[in-house]
Amino acid sequence: MPRSLITGGAGFLGSHMCDRLVAEGHQVICVDNLLTGRKENIAHLLKCEAFTFIQHDVIEPLEVEGDVDFVLHFASPASPKDYIEYPIETLKVGAFGTYNMLELARKKGAVFILASTSEVYGDPQIHPQPEDYWGYVNPIGPRSVYDEAKRYAEALTMAYHRKYKLDVKIVRIFNTYGPRMKVDDGRVVSNFIVQALKGEPITVYGDGSQKRSFCYVDDLVEGILRLMQTNYIGVVNLGNPEEYTVLQLAEIVKELTGSSSQIVFHPLPQDDPRKRQPDISLAKKLLNWEPKVSLREGLKRTIAYFQNIVQR
Repeated sequence: MPRSLITGGAGFLGSHMCDRLVAEGHQVICVDNLLTGRKENIAHLLKCEAFTFIQHDVIEPLEVEGDVDFVLHFASPASPKDYIEYPIETLKVGAFGTYNMLELARKKGAVFILASTSEVYGDPQIHPQPEDYWGYVNPIGPRSVYDEAKRYAEALTMAYHRKYKLDVKIVRIFNTYGPRMKVDDGRVVSNFIVQALKGEPITVYGDGSQKRSFCYVDDLVEGILRLMQTNYIGVVNLGNPEEYTVLQLAEIVKELTGSSSQIVFHPLPQDDPRKRQPDISLAKKLLNWEPKVSLREGLKRTIAYFQNIVQR
């Protein structure tokens, strides 16, 4: 039975990864300081013999008894709302947290998987973005606390591979959505759904022409699991290459919720990227992976989740 430790395991993505690893027969150690993660995301797992929860901030070293086969470092505020509210914590988990988890993986002889982000590409000048694109990032803008934390985490991860021959894998994640996103998450999918369900104005930043590619969480988890099972060292993009404008997304959410909400326009935040689309050629070749869940189907599942919360 493989033993996997996942940081940020009580967060949106981390909790789904915990579910899948337990289902795949792993013993799972979930580590989270609950800054942005929530215990209710893993409440259904707490009675499971294969699951252990440790409340701990990974900017401090962590001692774990016994073998560990995989260390998945997912801990970090991930929405603009959260990392702008917690800028220092975001930088520290990208730096000290990554270092501590790499050290743990090195001592245990474990495979290390870093959850990175498409934000390392910044406001890209190449479209779609392949793994060998270096990005176009403002290193001192308000979003830089997340962008640069992840870019540093990637650099540190590869340094550990070069120096210690550690088996490392970096997943650059593009705009993932699904159940367990927070009501006040601040990301566009959850914002639009909650506003539509409440009958509030749906707030579109800029003129809504900026493009995004939205990947349903189950598809992403499948891609990460497949990557874990390979001998590949390095970076892989995981996301849905199908593009939509933000305004199109707002209109689809309004239609699927049957909402009477008006769409209103607000100024575009600083350094908000105009477009973001993954080149998933490598994932297709290496993992035989591509997303299966359509945007409409994924939104229906996510709307059903938020209906139970918003209408309580």
